[in-house]
Amino acid sequence: MGAPARRIYGIETEYGITCASATGGAPPLDADRAARLLFEPVIARSRTSNAFTRGGARLYLDVGSHPEYATAECDRLTDLLAQDRAGEITMADLAARANADLAARGVPGRIHLLKNNTDSAGTGFGCHENYLVRRRADFWNDARTLVPHLVTRQILVGAGHVLPGADGAPARYVFSQRADQMEDAVSSATTRSRPLINTRDEPHADAARWRRLHVINGDANRFDVPIYLKIATTDLLLWFLEQAYTEGSDRFTEALTRLRRLTIVGDPVEEHWALSHDPTLSHELRTQSGSMTALAIQRAFLDAISPAVTRVEDAQAHRALALWRQVLDVLEQWRHDGAGPAAQMVEWVAKYELCEGLRRRSGTGWDDPRLAALDIQWADLRPGRSVVDRLDAAGRIHRLVSEVEIQRAADTPPEGTRAAIRGTAIRRHPQIVGASWTCLLLDVPGAPELARLRLPDDVVVGPDETATILEEIGRRAEPERH
Repeated sequence: MGAPARRIYGIETEYGITCASATGGAPPLDADRAARLLFEPVIARSRTSNAFTRGGARLYLDVGSHPEYATAECDRLTDLLAQDRAGEITMADLAARANADLAARGVPGRIHLLKNNTDSAGTGFGCHENYLVRRRADFWNDARTLVPHLVTRQILVGAGHVLPGADGAPARYVFSQRADQMEDAVSSATTRSRPLINTRDEPHADAARWRRLHVINGDANRFDVPIYLKIATTDLLLWFLEQAYTEGSDRFTEALTRLRRLTIVGDPVEEHWALSHDPTLSHELRTQSGSMTALAIQRAFLDAISPAVTRVEDAQAHRALALWRQVLDVLEQWRHDGAGPAAQMVEWVAKYELCEGLRRRSGTGWDDPRLAALDIQWADLRPGRSVVDRLDAAGRIHRLVSEVEIQRAADTPPEGTRAAIRGTAIRRHPQIVGASWTCLLLDVPGAPELARLRLPDDVVVGPDETATILEEIGRRAEPERH
């Protein structure tokens, strides 16, 4: 058994936006006008509010005036992590430009961009994960096997949230902003009935060979470890399930049986809600193997696939497995004695400890407005204003990529996928007037119409093929030089 096949994955993040008055009055701009001001530099550069960046990522305005950043296609976890965090600095730069424009015009307000999943009115917005998987008949068996993992992984990757009281229920702290927005396990809907797994089948690749797994129950994170782990753990499980299907050997059969006995008895969405509301980590979910905590279920997933993963020669897979185990261990320690490095690695724990410290010092309940304000400040992307920035400056966050890597990802596409072609071509050739995941549009001097250049359907593209395609794009974009 060789190394795990290179999988293509990406993250789409919708950002919250508001324009707050500098004088305490009504907001000078509503969300729609603020979003349009935010995107003025994008439109000036690309002639559209749906553009691709030099880093290969997609930057656009989604339905409901949500600025959205979709990472480039990546086949390495650290590339994806850097790309996702590059979205933060890209959005923060747009906000800084918009606020400079407001100040120059004497408008008493500032635009705030928030990397979170809910606004003050309770409206939800998403952080979606995409995984390219091989097209095969029993794919949905695998997808349903993932459901208990997706329900329970929030203990590793939740961003935490101060949930306001409603309908007589008190305010409380929960693992995840996104959990309470989920309404189904597997569905084709995205807004009217949000599922954990959306059945959208748009692979943006050869549809005869590939399909897309679209996971939409994850939080928008500010910490590196949860961003890394929500992709890494799901990727490892997908690899294991694909191997079990391909090989069908006894060593896979027994582990696969153990995984499928983790199926949740009853409604997994209700368990998703209940688990998120219990930061003591003591809630037990009913599975076909009996009642188990989320920690026990995550440990069972990890233990079931570990022998297969450790047999392969793949440093990335081994690192992901080790980090998964490490975070489970530190959560076990934190659960028992409230000590250890959990707050440096697990985002919801760090936010909980800050909120709980403030609440205890003040002798207030979770309905204290200062806690809600801290929650918002956590997500605020203004440099130096976020609680996360202050924790980072104090060395209290376990980072997996450097600021240099993040800055580079904002302007340089990841190697190894067609994103390297897209991003590099956009940087080199102003004649590219449009782009999508699958093609580029060139406005070639003297040509009667736009030229459409299709990008490779295989998505994974080596350096030699990338160089050849870029050379051809150069010839077509600037024929007078060749």
